[in-house]
Amino acid sequence: MTTTKTPQATTTPQKAHVPDTRRLATDADPSTAAEVQPGDATLYERLGGCYGIAGAVDILVDRLFQNVKVNANDMVHKHHGNPANAAGYKWLVTSWSIEAAGGPKCYIGHDMDTAHEHLAIDKAGFDAVSKEIEATLDFVGVPERELREFMDIIESYRSKVVQA
Repeated sequence: MTTTKTPQATTTPQKAHVPDTRRLATDADPSTAAEVQPGDATLYERLGGCYGIAGAVDILVDRLFQNVKVNANDMVHKHHGNPANAAGYKWLVTSWSIEAAGGPKCYIGHDMDTAHEHLAIDKAGFDAVSKEIEATLDFVGVPERELREFMDIIESYRSKVVQA
């Protein structure tokens, strides 16, 4: 019986894919890229459609789950403290954001009152989330006009989210 020597692997594993976040929001979805947008494009279109919004939310939720001020609320931390919740939360925040920005109807979660009524979110908690949203939009390169427009939407929900 003869044996053959198996060659040792000489290649190194490839690095995990890291998305290029430069100008993510405006160039991610070719169908909504700036050069093809009409002058009356919706905020959804100007944010890059579902690809731009999903890319920003992917980063945002990771940041929210790590944010000390956001997680100071025990009820919020109960959800954010479990990494298994991240994927579903990303999907809900993405679909909510798509609708809030004027995109297609796809959000199946609770209305903002119901979704937050048991969390006892105070002004400081809302402000911490708002700052994280703004910082994330800035990080992915959302232009100032669209960033302000989306932040105005977030602010319009303050009275529905702040319960304490």
